[in-house]
Amino acid sequence: MNFYELLQREGIAIEKESGEHLFRQGETDTSLYLINSGLLKAYYLSDDGKESIKSFLSNKDIIGSLTSAHASGLCSFSLLCLELTTVTKIPFDVIREHSRRDVNIANEMLDVLLQFSMKKEKREYEFLCLSAEERFSLLIKSRPNILNNITQNDLARYLGVTPVGLSRIKKRVEDKTKPHK
Repeated sequence: MNFYELLQREGIAIEKESGEHLFRQGETDTSLYLINSGLLKAYYLSDDGKESIKSFLSNKDIIGSLTSAHASGLCSFSLLCLELTTVTKIPFDVIREHSRRDVNIANEMLDVLLQFSMKKEKREYEFLCLSAEERFSLLIKSRPNILNNITQNDLARYLGVTPVGLSRIKKRVEDKTKPHK
């Protein structure tokens, strides 16, 4: 059996409307989720209510709060559907148990966890070493389809700038790509 067969056999299909959460920061959630369709945002809320967007997720992405699912802690972030979304939910304990018995599932789970880690490493690098303008340009190149499906406020929060700052960045990027006369 492979990881995706395990998801089909042991997972639960869930459909959520736009505006519904799969889980919230501060709650417990012991599952991983495979996104089958839709668009979600993973975000943090600071104590003063400021929202920072960790990532946007879509088809075939896998996500969960490992702090909650594996370490029995609380979710450190929230996961919100930005449009009608279908996911397959599977308890982390089920994955762990099957991984102990099946080397194929264990290896695939290792790959999933490495993907989590590499995605986080990339995001940290971009946030710490690239300017907001460079992050915006990279997003345009790597995920152009997402830009039509998120609000400008969410885009600004993802880039770590204000909406006014985003407008300036967009103008500069647009000016750079215009043919010069």
